[in-house]
Amino acid sequence: MTPALIWLIVGIALMVAEVVSGDFVLLMLGGGALVGAGAALFTGNAVIDVIVFAVASAALLWLARPALKKRFLHGPDVKTGIEALVGTKGVALSTVDGDGGQVKLGGDVWSARSLAEGEAIEPGTRVTVVQISGATAVVSPEL
Repeated sequence: MTPALIWLIVGIALMVAEVVSGDFVLLMLGGGALVGAGAALFTGNAVIDVIVFAVASAALLWLARPALKKRFLHGPDVKTGIEALVGTKGVALSTVDGDGGQVKLGGDVWSARSLAEGEAIEPGTRVTVVQISGATAVVSPEL
C-alpha cells in the first residue's frame, strides 16, 4: 500500500470517527491527514508528510475549529423562555397600572403592570413588553 493511500484511509477514518465525538478535533486531524496524503503523492518523503500533516492539523485546529464550534455547537443567540417575551406586542385585557392588570401576549394571558409610575393603560390598548419581573410583564403602551 502506498503512503498516500494510508494517509487517505486514516483521514477518512478520523472524519468518520468525528460523528461519535462531535467536538471537531478528529475532523481537523482527518483534514490534516488528507493534506498529508496530498504531500505523500508529491514528495514520497515520510518526514515531509508528517510535518505537512502536523502543520495542517494545527492550522485547522487553531483557525477553523473555533469558527465551526461557534457556528454549529453554540448556534446563533436565540432567546428562549421569558427572555423571548421582551419586545413582544400584546393587548391590555384590563386596566394596567403600576399595581397590576392583565395583558394578552401571543395567546396567553399574563399579569402585568405599567412601566411608568401612575400611568394607566386602558383595555384594548396595544402594549409592548419592556421586561419580565417574576411572573409579571412590565409593559408600556405602543406609540
